[in-house]
Amino acid sequence: MKIFHSVLIFTLPFFLMIGSPVNAELTDCSDESPALNPAPLEEEWAIEWWMPRHEAKLAEDGRESAQLLLIGDSITHGWETTGSDAWDAHLSDYSVYNIGYSGDRTENVLWRFQHGEIDGINPDLAVLMIGTNNTGHRQDPPECTAKGIEMILDELSEHLPETDILLLAIFPRSESANDPLRLLNEEINQKIEPFGEREQVTFVNLNSHFLDDDENLPEDIMPDMLHPNEKGYNIWAKELKSYFSTMLE
Repeated sequence: MKIFHSVLIFTLPFFLMIGSPVNAELTDCSDESPALNPAPLEEEWAIEWWMPRHEAKLAEDGRESAQLLLIGDSITHGWETTGSDAWDAHLSDYSVYNIGYSGDRTENVLWRFQHGEIDGINPDLAVLMIGTNNTGHRQDPPECTAKGIEMILDELSEHLPETDILLLAIFPRSESANDPLRLLNEEINQKIEPFGEREQVTFVNLNSHFLDDDENLPEDIMPDMLHPNEKGYNIWAKELKSYFSTMLE
């Protein structure tokens, strides 16, 4: 089996907002929050490739028979680039439909679901990790990001009732454990952990595998303090392999 790659080739723009203040204006999550309202990614830097990637994914060869569905942002998208060797080394037995998109937030995943990306497929397992761009782009309140993730799970359960879901904690970001954006991601993870009690969902937090003993994020694993390099993807692949071997028996 093989991992299916997008027909588009481009350079992924990566965004890092370290040390930005957490948005404290909202203490709960309004239905009007952008995190909850499906929308395409319309940032200027994404216009050239985002919608063409969506259209290519709808027509991707092998999507209907893929065993794994990968959902997320640039970190998941990166299995097609920086992480491709790690995938081939550890996970090449699994056929994959990868719908990770650089820059995506919860509302972008919802839009893509509602515009056909999970229609006509029946994977054995979906792997979901999303939310760090809700943190980094807008510093969304953790309640809103968690609610957006819950809505994504609802869509998956409705469209793919026979598919198990591996919900991953959002990866650590920023160098130190007390960085505001690291803390915001941790708050989101605390709020989404109970989703693992849903019938189809298993919640897993792999973050300790990327951190040193002081909970700092090493530069030799995530050089920009956000995206794994090849070493980081190898760590991730090895951890995923242990879950795949159990969940895909």
